[in-house]
Amino acid sequence: MEIFLKLVEKNGLIVGFLVVGMIVAFSELFSKKVLNSKIPGSAIAIFLGLVLGYIGGVFTGGEKGLSDIAIFKGVGTLGGSMFRDFAIVATAIGASFYLVRKAGLLGMISLFFGIGIFFFMGVVLAYVWGYRDAASLCTIGAGACTYIVGPVTGAAVGASSEVIALSIAAGVVKTIAVTIITPIAANKIGLDSPESAMAFGGLMGTSSGVAAGLAATDPKLVPYGAVTATFYTGLGCLICPSLFFILLEMVF
Repeated sequence: MEIFLKLVEKNGLIVGFLVVGMIVAFSELFSKKVLNSKIPGSAIAIFLGLVLGYIGGVFTGGEKGLSDIAIFKGVGTLGGSMFRDFAIVATAIGASFYLVRKAGLLGMISLFFGIGIFFFMGVVLAYVWGYRDAASLCTIGAGACTYIVGPVTGAAVGASSEVIALSIAAGVVKTIAVTIITPIAANKIGLDSPESAMAFGGLMGTSSGVAAGLAATDPKLVPYGAVTATFYTGLGCLICPSLFFILLEMVF
């Protein structure tokens, strides 16, 4: 057992691929055999991943979920920001430039609407929590856009570490919600074309949540949603610490 544990620790990334592969295989089998494919296997895999992450966090008392357990530390590397961003950017290779250009105006409008709506919702939430200063309101509002924009904004406007942590939490909750709800609501909202995927990515914004949700809906839509979702993050990091912060300072 000692030799086995040392082997696992030295090959953490390979073990991470193995664990994820087993979860995906089980989820696909469960979806087909038990649920008659009514719920996509990828959606089940995402849910199981969240459950295992929670169990790992409770079991170890750590902050990185399942990867806090030594033999599963490779899962943390596989699910880290580097692999995540690489996967999101790589999906753009499968996008049709003609369709992206065709939906360009729609994607741009959805970007500004998405950032504005979620920022406003985050500010309202922060206000309800009792925050009244512009820096805190702006940081939590930015976190409601995405968990990446939140800390970038917080560092720029001088928010406290507590507020930055809350902004990240707000963004993570949004990501999880988008991931789970997207395949369930796709048919009802007409999420079935590259144009609608680009609009959806611009409105929702969370790159990982949009990519995972669209993968559970239709893998062919992932590149289009990822294109606008990636721009959403960059645009949010530009206007939240500057334009929105100035507006909130004027009001508060």
